[in-house]
Amino acid sequence: MADSYWLEDPVEPLPRPAWQGRADVIVIGGGVTGCSCALTLAEAGVRVRLLEAREVASGASGRNGGFALRGGAMAYDVAREQLGIEAASRLWRLTEAYLDRLESLAGDAFRRVGSLRLAADEAERHSLRAEHDALRQDGFAVEWLDQLPDALASRYYGAILHPGDGALQPARWVRRLGRLAAEAGADVCERSRVESLDALDADHVVVATDGSGQGLLPALDAAITPTRGQVIVTEPLERMLFGRPHYARHGYDYWHQTPDRRLVMGGRRDAALELETTSEEATTDVIQRELDAFAAELAGQPVRVTHRWAGIWGTTADTLPLVGQLPGQPNLWVALGYSGHGNVLGLAAGALVARAISGERAPELDVLDPARALAPQPASSSTTSPKPPGSAS
Repeated sequence: MADSYWLEDPVEPLPRPAWQGRADVIVIGGGVTGCSCALTLAEAGVRVRLLEAREVASGASGRNGGFALRGGAMAYDVAREQLGIEAASRLWRLTEAYLDRLESLAGDAFRRVGSLRLAADEAERHSLRAEHDALRQDGFAVEWLDQLPDALASRYYGAILHPGDGALQPARWVRRLGRLAAEAGADVCERSRVESLDALDADHVVVATDGSGQGLLPALDAAITPTRGQVIVTEPLERMLFGRPHYARHGYDYWHQTPDRRLVMGGRRDAALELETTSEEATTDVIQRELDAFAAELAGQPVRVTHRWAGIWGTTADTLPLVGQLPGQPNLWVALGYSGHGNVLGLAAGALVARAISGERAPELDVLDPARALAPQPASSSTTSPKPPGSAS
């Protein structure tokens, strides 16, 4: 019971690349970000090696709630205020484009069913209306719902419908992404834990570990807070009540049903926030009791839980990810810190870094630049001067 429902799919061995020896680029982390980066580089003809401590999708990418949402942890109206309208709009458009890419690659691991962000009280309703209005003003597809289904009407005060969002079987999706990378020529090495960057020899190194890379870079340890999210899955319910992702209380509650009507529910971290700021991948009684009770409330009857698990993501101070070159080390890159919104942002961030390494720097990297949170670092022996992939060492 204490492992991810998503990870139960059978797994086939990954194909091995035609090349051997030194890689041009080493990517650390076999989640959505690392696999996206490796795929984009391999498709460009770069010799890329991905190193994953366990198996592809075994970390947060296979242990989350299965939401595929545009945007990020920051509400869109807040992003407009903090980043400016142009930068916020560009970032949200980027995630919409990568939702389209996810749909084109994921097959049966993705269902484009939209998502509902619900107001649990009048204050949250006011916040959601402000976000809805900002999205509408800037031309994004969004709907406001006053009339909610019976299962929600007595509990919530309205909702935003994001029609382009969807639901994932996240482990199936990321394993598929890893296979695509391997088939394109990436050397995907599972059970290959990296203990020190100094042991790596490549023109470029990409750290794509989100909240699970503590100890590799002291600057990252200070800027990325490991955060635990706990999830449960129930036996199939009698009816399909929640066919799309739902989230409320500013993300502290989130749930949906799988096609076979199982209820997937996560959150309730605010019952013990001090305990959930951790890199320990374990469930706790206090959060599990909260999830059990909420599942019974939503289902309208007691439900049997079949799976319980926890996953670790990385949170940043401003809730935006860190994506780009490490200050002071132009051939050391990071893509992590999604603050709980990594399924789509991670896909985008991996590709953005891969394109930048190949010489195509996207303007979105200005907003996500790690320099805003990281001090310049001394040069590492694992990297020397920046050079394009494939150049002589």
